[in-house]
Amino acid sequence: MSRARRKAVFLTGRPGIGKTTVLLRAVELLKARGARVGGMVSREVREGGRRVGFEIIDIATGRRGWLAHINQPVGPRLGKYRVNLADLENVGVRAIREAIGHADIVVIDEVGPMELFSAEFRRAVREALESGKPVLGTIHYRARGPLLNAIREDPSIEVITVTLQNRDRLPEQVASMLGAA
Repeated sequence: MSRARRKAVFLTGRPGIGKTTVLLRAVELLKARGARVGGMVSREVREGGRRVGFEIIDIATGRRGWLAHINQPVGPRLGKYRVNLADLENVGVRAIREAIGHADIVVIDEVGPMELFSAEFRRAVREALESGKPVLGTIHYRARGPLLNAIREDPSIEVITVTLQNRDRLPEQVASMLGAA
């Protein structure tokens, strides 16, 4: 990964701690300060109080797709879900690459086991990190692999663990770290 790129910040922490919430609040602060922010976020989808899948959203365009669903007919299986590689690449990877080209800050939520099934996703994450643009993302707390290990071990990437104690102050801290003080 290139030394010339600007700061990257990745949030991690146990499931349900608020990584995506912190990320979205930081995105709102960055936008309020005039930054063009692009990329993808994922969120869980519940029906009748039961989690049925995960949706991918392009934060610049609002385009949506399924990352994984309990009724997804094809794709790699992870637990009770099947990963929708077509939507991951058509919505998520596309959003990352469009952000590299047109945004000031690239958002990638999340780099985790489901997303890592896609070679195109892994390439897009590396492209974002080598683009010279600030990157704000989340990484799965326990998952390991070449890309996740590279993110955790790169001294130019700040990895912050979200906790109950710090999550309320992190959006401002992250926005400042990415150059929008």
